[in-house]
Amino acid sequence: MSVSPLRTERLILRQWRDADLEPLAAMSADPEVMALLPGPIDRARAEAAVARWSEHIAEHGFGFWALEAPGLADFIGIAGLAPIRYQAHFTPAVEIGWRLARPHWGRGYATEAARAALEFGFGRLDLAEITANTTPMNHRSRAVMARLGMRRNVRDDFDHPLVPEGNRLRRHVLYRLSREAWAVHR
Repeated sequence: MSVSPLRTERLILRQWRDADLEPLAAMSADPEVMALLPGPIDRARAEAAVARWSEHIAEHGFGFWALEAPGLADFIGIAGLAPIRYQAHFTPAVEIGWRLARPHWGRGYATEAARAALEFGFGRLDLAEITANTTPMNHRSRAVMARLGMRRNVRDDFDHPLVPEGNRLRRHVLYRLSREAWAVHR
């Protein structure tokens, strides 16, 4: 399924290119970027992720896209939508996610890219709900979720099944946004 890149005022969410691998690997190896994610990850895992994301976009028309800031940088991070690949009390579900290289933090790019992904998910994919999750201490991502109109119910918090027991990142908070709430919030 071919879909044109998503464009915002400052960003392009697009299919992956070979040239994205080096900056993705560097971002994924940055301990500060990965501090609240299970990582850092090495180049081989970054390459496998790109292959998986690229294949999903080619097959389904959406996924975790490469994030570009034209005129500034060809690659600044990742943003998009993907079906959740693990079992939890709220799955099956589609999640929204983002990760930016540190030089691009604090500029509103995550919120801008996520809004484009929500528009695509509710408008083009006709999803009923989109979720997001993170660790309780990831205040930056939680602030983006709140700006998007996503809401948390503490009864939805969960232990992430892909994070080992005893790991400080195992507990996650879940945010949800229904199509109806999105239409009102936007």
